[in-house]
Amino acid sequence: MNQASSIVSVRHVHKFFRRGSERVDVLNGLSLDVLPGECLGLMGPSGSGKTTLLNLIAGLDTPSEGEVWVGGKLVSQMSEGELAHWRTRSIGFVFQFYHLLPVLTAYENVELPLLLLPLKSAQRRQQVQTALELVGLKDRMWHRPGQLSGGQQQRVGIARAIVTDPELIVADEPTGDLDAKSAQEILDLLIELRRSLQKTILLVTHDPRAAARADRVLHLDKGQLVTDSPVLV
Repeated sequence: MNQASSIVSVRHVHKFFRRGSERVDVLNGLSLDVLPGECLGLMGPSGSGKTTLLNLIAGLDTPSEGEVWVGGKLVSQMSEGELAHWRTRSIGFVFQFYHLLPVLTAYENVELPLLLLPLKSAQRRQQVQTALELVGLKDRMWHRPGQLSGGQQQRVGIARAIVTDPELIVADEPTGDLDAKSAQEILDLLIELRRSLQKTILLVTHDPRAAARADRVLHLDKGQLVTDSPVLV
């Protein structure tokens, strides 16, 4: 792939930690590109480096060596303050266990990222309502997480991820806590939103059924890419 045409470009990235005098390598010289509008699946055994790679791309961590570019910006060289500002506008997060605040309603949970942006209350209200409508929860916006099913809670999580109109959505095991029917509905929703909103999605999963919905699947093992397989959808 051409780096200039990629929304994500990872170049010769290493990530290691120190455990006393021992160096523990998590990623070993990894390079990859993701095209705009692509749904990329990341698979591999536990400890293979999938979540570490996702965190580096999302600006939640920095590489020990190498470069991470997202949307033409060198994310790996940003300061903490720059990263916080960039993440708010550019990255939408979807988590396995939803990470919703139980004391807040669905509306309030989705609104949280917008409170960090210079928006008027009317603008926030419009964006929250639109996001909840897109995920099919307009009639549940005043319910708290405890009043929602697991699938509905993940829909709230997806609404929160898209409410700032980010260029990239990162989803870490988004169906891992759901039954088969709810998992299928969430995958259908993510793929539909990706097509209708023209979003790029990075999907970490252990589930072959989830990976089968991606355009392409990368397999990691011991911090390195071992295959790069197109997937028919």
